[in-house]
Amino acid sequence: MDGYLRYRCLSEKRVAGCALKGELQENRLNKDTGVAARRQLLGKSLALLFVLLLLATAVGCRAAGTNQPSPDACALALAPHSGNTSIDLEIIRLQDTAKHSTDRSQIFERLGWAYVQKARAAFDQGFYKLAEQCADCISSHQPDSQEALLLKGYVLCNLHRFKEAEAIARRLTERRSAPFDYGLLGDALMEQGRLNEAIDAYQQMVDLKPGPQAYTRIAHVRWLKGDLEGAIEMMRKAAGAIGTRDEESAAWAYSRLALYELQAGSKQIAERACEAALHLRNDYAPALMVRARICLAQNQNEQAAQLMQLAAGINPLPEYKWMLAESLRAAGHTKDAQDIEEEITERGVADDPRTVALFLTTRGERLADAVSLAEQETDVRGDVFTLDALAWALAATGKAAEARDQIMRALAEGTKDARLFYHAGSILARAGQKQEARLMLSKAAALKQMLLPTEKEGLSNELKGL
Repeated sequence: MDGYLRYRCLSEKRVAGCALKGELQENRLNKDTGVAARRQLLGKSLALLFVLLLLATAVGCRAAGTNQPSPDACALALAPHSGNTSIDLEIIRLQDTAKHSTDRSQIFERLGWAYVQKARAAFDQGFYKLAEQCADCISSHQPDSQEALLLKGYVLCNLHRFKEAEAIARRLTERRSAPFDYGLLGDALMEQGRLNEAIDAYQQMVDLKPGPQAYTRIAHVRWLKGDLEGAIEMMRKAAGAIGTRDEESAAWAYSRLALYELQAGSKQIAERACEAALHLRNDYAPALMVRARICLAQNQNEQAAQLMQLAAGINPLPEYKWMLAESLRAAGHTKDAQDIEEEITERGVADDPRTVALFLTTRGERLADAVSLAEQETDVRGDVFTLDALAWALAATGKAAEARDQIMRALAEGTKDARLFYHAGSILARAGQKQEARLMLSKAAALKQMLLPTEKEGLSNELKGL
């Protein structure tokens, strides 16, 4: 067995059969599990606006009693598209081909995956909705299409409809057991906090067809289980396997690798990974944000603020805006930081309620809203970071016992994360467990380069308090 390619089994149920073998998978279907949640309900694309207007019109007509049918999924998928990037031109070409083809199922499948790629490249959830229309279009003509099911399952997972995605994945694994069916199943299970089940699904994926999509999942699982060295090993393998044939996927892998390297304390190696990502795509928001983190860790606050201005302009999710505000405040631009913070509280809830809950709690603002947002998110997902957000909010409202229960659940997987350790230490201190609190806070301090400036200040105060 090739030791470098060996899948380091993380579930007690799986202690053998971990070899990675076979050719690399060419079609990229993996889901981004690195950065914060993707929930832009309105999106930025004109195509999505066109779709939403048609859907709203149809709903209105039905409410008025006209019995007008819903808009045709195929027509919505072919809504006029514009742009001059390679993926834009591919979408336009596929749309034109679909209009003149007699057998359009395969074309709509390719168009759907092109929309998925566009959604990732543009950080626009609207294109996931268009990809869903492609899947529905195929199903309307071929109800048993497994290709349509796989496409829809991945779309639902990216739209945070994890239970629906799991149901589709289980249907697929029962019918045909293809590698990406298990990848989809693992993604849906992981987001619901069922990590050992997800590991089993990923193991099936790896056994059937290894490749960069499997490598990135393995890396993330290793990281979640506290194996940073193993995560770095496999993410390097993923980035190298993707190469330049899929620039966005490779840029994401290098960006995630940079985060791992920064956590390991290897700032120069992390910087080189960022350079590799930005060489592939010079405006790649995740890579810009990691580079800003490196700058903050080196007290280069002005440079961090400039990088985050670019990153948040490209991807205006609350996670990016929060880091922009922190960078601006650290650089002395207090008024600009306040403006960004107001934007997060006013408009961020629809985009990413979990991050907004963390943001509000960390700032000590609207704590009842923070608890409500975190509790609502647990109805959708049950992963480590959702449990952490709920624990943090509960602790801030004086519910120490409940907070402790939630944070202990979050710690149970063994994840080594600075924010998780910081929150755990603070919560345990409030619960009167000072020795355990010191241990957690010490672990957070060892990884303080991963914390935002406000969090570093909070960590320092907690340590002084003990």
